[in-house]
Amino acid sequence: MTRPARAVLHASALRHNLDRVRAAVPHSRVMAVVKADGYGHGLAETVAALAAADAFAVASVEEGLRVRAAGATGPVVVLEGPFAADDLALARRERLDLVVHSPEQLQLLEQAGPGRGIGVWIKLDTGMHRLGFEPEAAAAVHRRLDRCPAVTAIGWLSHLACADTADAGPTRAQLETFHGALGGLPGPRSLANSAAVLRHPATHLDWVRPGIMLYGVSPFPDSTGPELGLQPAMGLHTRLIAVHRLPQGAAVGYGGAWVCPEPMPVGVAAIGYGDGYPRHAPSGTPVLVGDRPAALVGRVSMDMICLDLRQAPAARVGDEVTLWGGALPVEVLARHAGTIGYELLCSVTARVAREKA
Repeated sequence: MTRPARAVLHASALRHNLDRVRAAVPHSRVMAVVKADGYGHGLAETVAALAAADAFAVASVEEGLRVRAAGATGPVVVLEGPFAADDLALARRERLDLVVHSPEQLQLLEQAGPGRGIGVWIKLDTGMHRLGFEPEAAAAVHRRLDRCPAVTAIGWLSHLACADTADAGPTRAQLETFHGALGGLPGPRSLANSAAVLRHPATHLDWVRPGIMLYGVSPFPDSTGPELGLQPAMGLHTRLIAVHRLPQGAAVGYGGAWVCPEPMPVGVAAIGYGDGYPRHAPSGTPVLVGDRPAALVGRVSMDMICLDLRQAPAARVGDEVTLWGGALPVEVLARHAGTIGYELLCSVTARVAREKA
């Protein structure tokens, strides 16, 4: 018998969520963000499920090579651009488009020798102050790239810092800065992330770049994916490997951090921080045992967690435990653990078996 911790991947949910994006942006093209191994869902599986996207976006050239190896033939955009001259050769060979956000990257392209042309996206810093050229430099950067023999097409993008918050002011300000910097400069524009796809239609422009919503997770702190019409693309499951009836006062787990308030059943499930379940999840964090609610008690171990089974008194060894998925969205665990769904999805480790639904 193999270890029961497993992540179940739902390709149909990915396709549904892409359709949800298209319905929200009927006049824009969709660049599906599949960085970080498809947000932990498996890059090859994610690329296959999202084959109808107009382009893919990744963080690095190495990820771009994996997207090509997975069979993608359309545009693949490297969001952090080239880190060294070797990246240009790989980008040319595999027809990867590169984001350019710094003078050093601009110089790399200017120094590139003859060869296959590269599509480029110029990134502007419109207010996030992370990566990008100053808006005032837009025309000068465009002139330099337009003179580069290695560059065949030029687009424009920026990244929104506050699209997921209730205050629309910062997003409006970034949009105004973006439009003001570009004026009549040619080239397609891209600004909207998942939150902006759903909340800020003025930012949709030529291309949108959805990430987390494709995986069925809400980009907003006060909602879940299903509440937005999205379908979760991953469920994390395991099984009970022990059930004990403990007396009142019994301490559970490392450090005796949780004590039974009454005689009660306590289950042990085969999953822990070695699998990517957050070690800092507190007692009371919800799980499902079968279709019954249960709750984490005591500290998370590397390979196991302990569960309060008082609401699932019939639970037995071998019963399925859902950490997230189905009726328990990943956002619920994230709120209890003080993190976000993105981190939990990306943290599932390699020893967790992957299954296709």
